[in-house]
Amino acid sequence: MRRWPFVLPSHSDEVVAASSNVIGGPVGRYASITRRFWNPLRVLVLLATGGYLLGYLLDFSCVRDGWRDPERYEHLCYSDIPALFGFRGFVDGYLPYLQTPPGGQPLEYPVLSGVFMQISAMFSRTIEGPLNFESSSNAFFTANVILLLIPLIVLVLATALVVKRRPWDAAMVALAPVLILTATINWDLLAAALAALALVFWSRNRTFGAGIWLGLAIAAKFYPLVFLGAFLVLTIRTGKWPAFGRLIGGAAGAWLAVNIPFAVANTEGWFHFYSFSSERGIDFGSLWYALPQLGFPGVPDDRANIAIMISLIALCGVVAVIGLSAPRRPRLAQLLFLALAAFVLTNKVYSPQYVIWLLPLAVLARPKWRDLIIWQIGQVVYFMAIWWHLIDYVTEEARFLNVEAYSGAVLIHAGATVYLCIMVIRDIYRPEHDPVRNDGFSEDLDDPGGGPFDGAPDVWTLRREEEQETIRR
Repeated sequence: MRRWPFVLPSHSDEVVAASSNVIGGPVGRYASITRRFWNPLRVLVLLATGGYLLGYLLDFSCVRDGWRDPERYEHLCYSDIPALFGFRGFVDGYLPYLQTPPGGQPLEYPVLSGVFMQISAMFSRTIEGPLNFESSSNAFFTANVILLLIPLIVLVLATALVVKRRPWDAAMVALAPVLILTATINWDLLAAALAALALVFWSRNRTFGAGIWLGLAIAAKFYPLVFLGAFLVLTIRTGKWPAFGRLIGGAAGAWLAVNIPFAVANTEGWFHFYSFSSERGIDFGSLWYALPQLGFPGVPDDRANIAIMISLIALCGVVAVIGLSAPRRPRLAQLLFLALAAFVLTNKVYSPQYVIWLLPLAVLARPKWRDLIIWQIGQVVYFMAIWWHLIDYVTEEARFLNVEAYSGAVLIHAGATVYLCIMVIRDIYRPEHDPVRNDGFSEDLDDPGGGPFDGAPDVWTLRREEEQETIRR
């Protein structure tokens, strides 16, 4: 009988095993976990909270100085949160989508993110007086820091629960340098947590509930809509159409329930996010921005949407072919990561906090510390580069990072993402390298966390029948 009910990182991961020597080495054969308070989930909450507090301390110089230019870029502590407090009417009590401040513009975020901002604004007014903040923007930032801890913990715990036997993989989320650095730049944690809950519900075969959480995630940020493509590919391969239908029904119902009241109350204010996303030009962080700066041909803004759509469709087509042609059906997390990476790499803008979208899927798709560290090094390089490059836009003093060097950093973050995609694709075509399918729990090696897809036989693939590998539970 197996002593441990879950995979031990100090036994299964080379980086963790080597690092564990600092505290005495890997877990021993006589170690016990019975009647211990510090189970994996509680430890993960502690790790996530500690990393989050470290991120806040890194932002403290900006809080102290009032988010001044160029210090907020020099000290790598920029955040959209205090800026939007004043520019979108929260400071004057205007309601997002329903009211627009004089001389301002409607809120350019999906509805559920705007609701979260409004709750934070109300909370900030409650704590501003008693805690004696120097400015309302600092009170708003602090209120968001407090409230965003909730989706952060949900994100970490949900990642731990998707694959029951691998809870410690979520430590790669809780301790991720990119999460520590970017958690409070924007409100992306909310959508990431909701999307992770959708994956937990799907892994438990609660497909309609998974759809509800996915619909709420799409109502908070647009990117989880890409998930449906990965679900569709695996549905085509397994024939699990009733489960896919329930997922779609739950997602559509939840999204409509959140959006219809605002769309009816003020269509223009509600629709601004979609028009803004469509009309904005090529911007920082994207390959479309960086490549012309390095001498490659560019795309005019008036043709950017078409070029981006064609590129996204092409890459998603590649992901679909991978999903339908692999000898063994890919795990859901692997296709989700590849689909979202395709979206991120072809998008017209890449903000540093977008890494939060990819992080939990990267951990579920390829839970190896070495590869996650390599990928995050590229993201940290970009995190530093964007802020030091933006100094040139707010000061006429000595240049920090010119456009060519910054564009090189864009290629580094994109290259790091491509590297991780290659490792995931290798796992798909050579399942013996997949750390999830080869972790010692040989009784269910198909797709733990895949819900209805787990153990399902193929009903249609792009491979000839004689080439298909038999799927066993």
